[in-house]
Amino acid sequence: MNREEKRIFYKKLIALTLPLAFQSLMLAAVAAADAFMLGRIDQDAMSAVSLASQIQFVQNMVLSSVTGAGVILGAQYWGKGDKRTINDIFCLILRINALVSVLFFLGCVFFPQYLMYLFAHEEVLISNGADYLRIAGWSYLMTGISQCYLSIMRISGHAPRSAWISSGAVLLNIGLNAVFIFGLFSLPKLGVKGAALATLTARAVELIWAVCSSFGKTFIRPDLKRLFFRDKLLQSDFRKCCLPVLGASLLWGVGFTSYTSVMGHLGGDAAAANAVTSVVRDLMCCMCNGIAAAGGIIVGNRLGEGDLETGRKYGDKLLIISVICGFISAVIIIALIPLVLVIAELTEEAKKDLVGIMIIMAVYMIGRCINTIVINGVFASGGDTKFDMYSLAVSMWGVAVPLSFLSAFVFGWHIYIVYAFTCIDELGKIPWVMYHFRKHKWVKDLTRDRSGAEENN
Repeated sequence: MNREEKRIFYKKLIALTLPLAFQSLMLAAVAAADAFMLGRIDQDAMSAVSLASQIQFVQNMVLSSVTGAGVILGAQYWGKGDKRTINDIFCLILRINALVSVLFFLGCVFFPQYLMYLFAHEEVLISNGADYLRIAGWSYLMTGISQCYLSIMRISGHAPRSAWISSGAVLLNIGLNAVFIFGLFSLPKLGVKGAALATLTARAVELIWAVCSSFGKTFIRPDLKRLFFRDKLLQSDFRKCCLPVLGASLLWGVGFTSYTSVMGHLGGDAAAANAVTSVVRDLMCCMCNGIAAAGGIIVGNRLGEGDLETGRKYGDKLLIISVICGFISAVIIIALIPLVLVIAELTEEAKKDLVGIMIIMAVYMIGRCINTIVINGVFASGGDTKFDMYSLAVSMWGVAVPLSFLSAFVFGWHIYIVYAFTCIDELGKIPWVMYHFRKHKWVKDLTRDRSGAEENN
């Protein structure tokens, strides 16, 4: 890659990464605000909301797999200049996400206590978590739709607008958190229910803002006449991308949720320490998430244009960036430990647990950054989505999940050992990821000539 190619690559990467990383940061900030504000009221309230939020975490895994497949195909078709196909992809992901949103809404609003039994056994955690889900569940109806709009904005040259919408909704969520949780401006002090009400209001604003933005002159909005149009070839291409992404998302999402369940069953102090650590982890992942999303779009555009060689060179650059990002993240986490101990309202035992698991998490972040950028960014850009599913099946479900359950419930080992086993998968699969990267199976043009799409239907 010559100097001019590098300049173009880094210019595009920075232009896309900054708004996408900021968007990811704002989304993570909601969990941080919930933990901080509820922690000021009651440690159990904070832990309950952290556990209850795992339901939305699983929902987001499903929704993001659908929009993720849409972004993979859409980025390549955008590089090809085929806006009609992008519109058809938009309609396709809208149909799927609407159905998923309804299912999660029904479960959270009508059966919240049964869902909470999956994550905790203490009655106070179950009761508080159910109160949260009954209200927040209504927001799950809107999340899937708004994510479709925001994803299409990202690949069609409007990543900053997408970031502004998400960030604006998050800032509103945080502000309303303070109002409803603490009962500001003479309003009743709602605690856990206040956090849920703030989430519901913010999601409604986000959806309205996204839909209104789509009517802008250069934006893409779904053609309602083609909302239920079905093209067999496009659906086949979408399934090839989406099903492995969905499989990987569910494996990762349910696996991560099982880690939370393990920590939650170790007691209130362990659950609280893990809740705070999860917030720090999610905040630290924002940059690598942004780089992965931006890199995937840039590489996908090149591959869709048919410039496979430049796409491969861009992938090589992203690999180097992923390693640098991982080590920087580890150093920052270690440096943040004293600050987190001051901010977090925890018992002395929970603070002791927190220090140890944050040190373990710092090492974990090296693997997390490398795998996120390479797998979710580089591999996904060329439709190489099966690798993620296979690697998770082996490293997470074949190793990390069984070891964490055995160490916690059979052997009763120390919390540090249990937590270390929940982190072992990201570090363990790095050699496998490097080997697969060098095979360059991800260097593919996924687009088709769809000029006769109506006739092929």
